[in-house]
Amino acid sequence: MMAALDIGSALPEIRGRVRAQAELAAVTWFRVGGPAEFLIRPEDADDLAKLLRELPHEMPVTVIGAASNLIIRDGGIPGVVIKLARGFNEILVEADGIVAGAASLDVTVAEHAAAAGLTSLEFLSGIPGSIGGAVAMNAGAYGGEMKQILDWAEIVTRSGETLRLNGTDLGLGYRRSNLPPGAVVTRARLRAQPGDTIAIAGRMAEIKASREASQPVRARTGGSTFANPPEMKAWELIDAAGCRGLARGQAQVSELHCNFLLNNGGATAAELEGLGEEVRRRVFAASGVSLHWEIKRIGVPNAKLELAP
Repeated sequence: MMAALDIGSALPEIRGRVRAQAELAAVTWFRVGGPAEFLIRPEDADDLAKLLRELPHEMPVTVIGAASNLIIRDGGIPGVVIKLARGFNEILVEADGIVAGAASLDVTVAEHAAAAGLTSLEFLSGIPGSIGGAVAMNAGAYGGEMKQILDWAEIVTRSGETLRLNGTDLGLGYRRSNLPPGAVVTRARLRAQPGDTIAIAGRMAEIKASREASQPVRARTGGSTFANPPEMKAWELIDAAGCRGLARGQAQVSELHCNFLLNNGGATAAELEGLGEEVRRRVFAASGVSLHWEIKRIGVPNAKLELAP
């Protein structure tokens, strides 16, 4: 990779904030991970477009959102890390939908819709992340997913071009999209319909109660660790393989919901990822099913990781 000095001299001048060797652990839900070589928070979509357009194409670029389903490895992330913040969190309520900035939290968008008496977005209140990430991975829960409600998403490509794409363009599928490599979601329009405010509030209360009863919502975690295999539940496979409560250092499989990994206070990214790979090994040995990570793992590991099948 480029030396930090070389990258610094190659960075275009923008209106947003730029920090060298910025610690990232504090911005992730797991509270682990090494630093970003450069952490950049663009001021707005125009500032982001200028940054991407003028960055040397060979420079590594990583985008992080709410970092609620992310393990940043202990060696940190080389190159430029982009995190959207102010300038990307505006929420506009329309008669039949919501236009939300990519940095808007899913639950906040659901609350705005509920306050306006709009239904079909209640499921977002159960997803711990941001709208940009929800588009990028077609987030879903509680009977809903982004592809059911997405009208369009605006993106800035790696070359700095601004595009508006619909759900078909994005090829939304189970926990995935065909977002162009290096592109950044900046905002999205979500379809909704007028509904009964009492029923909307009741559904959101049900989702909140269900999450609190079945998930470790107050722990240092990252949401569902593995995607559900076809016609199966990942947590059931993990439980049947004897992994509930399994630990490695300060990393542990949740006792409450065994498709969640926990940082019990001093875990490293290597311990969390290594524990996840041990879970994959045990599940494969017990059932022949190979679990696939739903949590994203990015950056440079400090040690070689032994991967499960």
